[in-house]
Amino acid sequence: MYDTICAISTARGVGAISIIRVSGEEAIPKVASIFDGKDLTKVQSHTIHYGHIIKDNEIIDEVLVSVFKAPKTYTKEDIVEINTHGGIATTKKVLEILLEQGLRLAEPGEFTKRAFLNGRLDLAEAEAVENLINSGTELERKLALNQMGGKVSLKIKKVRDIIMDLMANIEVNIDYPEYEDALVITKENLTPKLTEIKQELESLLDESKIGKLIEQGIKVAIVGRPNVGKSSILNALIKENKAIVTDIAGTTRDIVEGEIELKGIRLKFIDTAGIHKTNDLVEKIGVDKSLEVLNSADLIIHVLNNNEELTEEDQEIISKIQNKTHITFINKDDLPSNLKLDLKDLVYGNTTSIDGLESLKDKIVELFDLDYIKTTNLEIVSSTRIINLIKESLNSINNALKNNTAEIPVDMLAIDIKKAWDLLGEITGESYQDELLDTLFSKFCLGK
Repeated sequence: MYDTICAISTARGVGAISIIRVSGEEAIPKVASIFDGKDLTKVQSHTIHYGHIIKDNEIIDEVLVSVFKAPKTYTKEDIVEINTHGGIATTKKVLEILLEQGLRLAEPGEFTKRAFLNGRLDLAEAEAVENLINSGTELERKLALNQMGGKVSLKIKKVRDIIMDLMANIEVNIDYPEYEDALVITKENLTPKLTEIKQELESLLDESKIGKLIEQGIKVAIVGRPNVGKSSILNALIKENKAIVTDIAGTTRDIVEGEIELKGIRLKFIDTAGIHKTNDLVEKIGVDKSLEVLNSADLIIHVLNNNEELTEEDQEIISKIQNKTHITFINKDDLPSNLKLDLKDLVYGNTTSIDGLESLKDKIVELFDLDYIKTTNLEIVSSTRIINLIKESLNSINNALKNNTAEIPVDMLAIDIKKAWDLLGEITGESYQDELLDTLFSKFCLGK
């Protein structure tokens, strides 16, 4: 980590400007050696300077160079950012010259990895950087910003502090039983303390359901037998003719996807092939895919035709989705009804009138309480990695509670309690393995 790295930090392609970031001990002198302008080794920190990048007395590009001196930088190392014109050839040429100066091309996420290793960010905050870059909605942006600002880390540290106090008292009891000022930890007073930790962890997990919903969106499968209007509904919802629509049953033979934003949450619609019995090999593959999507979706919209009686295939789909979050959409409500239904969460509409589709959206808002989510405090966990670590920590505390009712000494229970503390430490990076860092930061873009 002691070498100097460089990478293009802006998206690849043609644009007004590109930014090449350099970080490390040699960042300033190396860039100064190819910069025709002020002597960058003598300028003040956090200043920007006009000049040219040169090689063999040839001007490569007209640039603005920003200089940031350690420790008040993103990586806590010296950083130089070169603002070049956004042409692909120009940007690559400047990067090539930097590499010729002995700098190393940064690995994906290496700038943020250095920020973590140098104490600029904890691991949860570092992970949120990538979430902020990839945020596609306003709620995703706010969620990532809160995590990046350390608000989630503070909640984790609060629970760790409670566990640490308990561990310290247990250790004193074991190692210094004669120490009278220490709280004596017994099976009786251990239960309420473990229960307090359990409740804190359960609260974090309960909040995380909202965070996961914001970050991952809602996967919505539109299902039904052939020719009930599934593709027309998808096209109308996303306002795009993405799915082929004909009067011929079985037109949709593969998965077709589209996405909209509702109350700040991404709805990922999936139009599936009509579910029915068929001897056609291609259709059968489509039906099998539809059943897979049905099992993995967060929400199922089951489409029925208002002017047709229920078929055996309709009844089969109804039975498959009874224990799943679903809405039954009665399509073609402008035609005389031939349906006899005793179902909940019914929505009537059609694809020629906007009213029915708006009612469908309103039902989704109601089912997932999206109005509440939009106004809630977003200082919550959303990362799958963090959620899994909290779940493992909760399992350890539950084991300790369970074993506390058995004839197991308190010092043995401390093993599970210590494990919970260590697992929570992995969230913020206070305890970690090098393999974790490699995996986590490899998902970042190259210049971050």
